[in-house]
Amino acid sequence: MPRLSHALVAALAIALPSAASAASPQSFKGEYTVSFLGLSIARSTFSSHYENGAYAIEGSVTAAGLAKLFDDTRGTISSKGTISGKKMVPQAFRADYTSGKKASVVDIRFTNGAVTSTQVVPAPGKRDPNNWVPIGAGDLASVLDPMAATVIYADSLDQVCGRKVKFYDGEMRADLTLTYASKGTISVPGYKGDTITCRMGFEPVAGYRKGRKALNYLQNKSRMMVTFAPLGQTGVYAPIHATVGTQIGTLTISAGRFEAVQ
Repeated sequence: MPRLSHALVAALAIALPSAASAASPQSFKGEYTVSFLGLSIARSTFSSHYENGAYAIEGSVTAAGLAKLFDDTRGTISSKGTISGKKMVPQAFRADYTSGKKASVVDIRFTNGAVTSTQVVPAPGKRDPNNWVPIGAGDLASVLDPMAATVIYADSLDQVCGRKVKFYDGEMRADLTLTYASKGTISVPGYKGDTITCRMGFEPVAGYRKGRKALNYLQNKSRMMVTFAPLGQTGVYAPIHATVGTQIGTLTISAGRFEAVQ
């Protein structure tokens, strides 16, 4: 499937704030910078809104700085769904992006948390059955899209870590495991307060080529850390800072703005 590298997709997905149900409508906005070795390579802006047990997220991602000289990628991302039993239940996810002159689309639809259809344009090429791990019948039940997978509904900051998240990006099914690392505080425009940092593990499940070096590195060697902060009083915790180790260096995702809006 033509797309950004798995490492960069994971990094950008970390930077997507979402929302959950509350008694009154609430909206949030996040602005993030993705940097590599101190140089900005991408920027993203996302807005989320939730009302009456439903959430909707829209955002944009663009290459920035030196990255534009090598890969002028830009796109829009959207996700919507409901919240049931303190869990995100996606209904639809769509990513439209261009890399140079090449346009790509990923469209995923869900029913009761299970994937019912996937559209990828351009369509993936033929897979070699000798090294391809196919998606099984039960792999796409109770999964999250890449945006819903990055936010946590918890009773308190202390309960954010210590969980496994199942996600599907239109081709690959993988698990993200969050374990407690540390507590702290942060101050960015729109938010000043407590945070919790989780160490994130990555495990591909299906829909990937065996022996792929980038995936092996993410699974076995990469050090991935994600710092969460609360979205108001909603009970939802979203990433405000993250680092993702890759074969060529560490990607850093930092919020330049993290705030509730009217």
